[in-house]
Amino acid sequence: MPVMTSTDARDVELRSPVFARPGWVGIVAAASGGLSAAAVGLGAGEVVAGLSSSLRSPILDVGDRVVDRVPSWAKDLAIDWFGTNDKIALLVGIAMLLALYAAAVGVVGLRRSRRFGIAGIALFGVLGTLASLGARTGAELQSPLPSIVGSVVAAAALWWLGRPPADRSRRLSATVRHPSERRRFLAQTGVLTVSAAVLGSVGRKLEARFSAADSRAAITLPRPDVPAPAVPAGAQAEGAASLFTPNATFYRIDTALTVPQVPAEGWELRIRGLVDRELRLSYNDLLSRSVEEHDITLTCVSNTIGGDLIGNARWIGVRLDDLLAEAGIDPSADQIVGRSVDGYTCGFPVAALDGRNALVAVGMNGEPLPLEHGFPARLIVPGIYGYASATKWLTEIELTTFDDFDHYWVPRGYAAQAPIKMQSRIDRPRGLDRIPPGPFVIGGVAWAQPTGIDRVEVKIDDGDWLTTEMAAEVNGSTWRQWSTTWDAVPGRHSIEVRAIDKNGAIQTADRSEPLPDGASGHHTVVVLVDES
Repeated sequence: MPVMTSTDARDVELRSPVFARPGWVGIVAAASGGLSAAAVGLGAGEVVAGLSSSLRSPILDVGDRVVDRVPSWAKDLAIDWFGTNDKIALLVGIAMLLALYAAAVGVVGLRRSRRFGIAGIALFGVLGTLASLGARTGAELQSPLPSIVGSVVAAAALWWLGRPPADRSRRLSATVRHPSERRRFLAQTGVLTVSAAVLGSVGRKLEARFSAADSRAAITLPRPDVPAPAVPAGAQAEGAASLFTPNATFYRIDTALTVPQVPAEGWELRIRGLVDRELRLSYNDLLSRSVEEHDITLTCVSNTIGGDLIGNARWIGVRLDDLLAEAGIDPSADQIVGRSVDGYTCGFPVAALDGRNALVAVGMNGEPLPLEHGFPARLIVPGIYGYASATKWLTEIELTTFDDFDHYWVPRGYAAQAPIKMQSRIDRPRGLDRIPPGPFVIGGVAWAQPTGIDRVEVKIDDGDWLTTEMAAEVNGSTWRQWSTTWDAVPGRHSIEVRAIDKNGAIQTADRSEPLPDGASGHHTVVVLVDES
């Protein structure tokens, strides 16, 4: 047996023999220990976060700061890659990075120096604390508690895992495979893993107390004083998307990593700024006013040519222009800012109150707003991209100026004013579809809010523009559907579409990316027609 010097003995005494073993065995054991310690720390943080609706998980705090600071091109890339799953992808990415970091901390802390490992945990705690203090809504004194408690618990777990055997003779046998030490290690990591699962479950149950689901379920929307006109016969075209987008499949793009939970009972809407009188309205106050129902298409600025970040719904709410007339708009105000409960802001021109049916909406497709779509109230403004107008979980409306205030996405490279660009989309066929030869119905949608679409034309390969059959129009603020029958011949073909609005403007073929003010260009698909 190799002779162990006194210096070697002192080094061995600093750590458990399991982690001191040479090669990958010791490294994997130490990495596993780091992951276990991190897991139980995060579980403890979840429990603390569940004690109050004003506290948040450290991972969510860090994730929010990532969302706030990510470059606009990266945000568009994430939406392009993951669509409405972009938040899940972000959280998975953060979890993976945290796991790698925790494994590295375990290797350093359990194989080299527990003090260095604890310093690594403390660094993550500092990052979580800074993230909580950087919240959009303003930090409270207790905001860092989940990060602090989680870090202390993780550090204690790491220290416990790295504690050397009490028996000095076993400490000096680090190079010997000692079954009792392996059992001790497995028992410790098992205890930590079970503890992490229990703490995480308790934390989620505590957080569930703050759900607004029961509040939403208890609401019966009032019958609208101004109901939406009946949908005209023939408004649905063959081959086009459903005229109304179901709530369950309506796109969701926002900066909230978790859906804010805002019970209607304690909700308040404040209207302030450059107004003659400030208003504070409860949910019942809002519904006591005249309620209207309107069909409006909502569009995301991140929607690419032919994309699906667009949906049409029947919204119920109170007219925004009526509310602001009640408050009295100062003539110097040229921007309306909507604020969410999570601090997100939208901003659009006062000039948009030109008679279009802008709403403080409380209902969507015949039911109270879904939680993920802004319950209890949100803004809907036809003709303006959602990032600048469609504030979810609305809590405040401020009248101000564009010179005095930049809403959330303006410092991140997006345009301050964001009128929706005219667009058209081919829904059938999809790109690279194989279709049979002969008569084939091409269908799709087009929108030019709030002006409305007059006609849509398609081009097959390099042919002439052909007029399509237009479905009946619902109103200028919704998409309009179209279709045409094509006598498909075998081969590879391209189909291009363009729209013309009611003012005679023709949709541009010039292509642009969503940043800074929405994509433009003609949607084109390539199809393969089989041989007869």
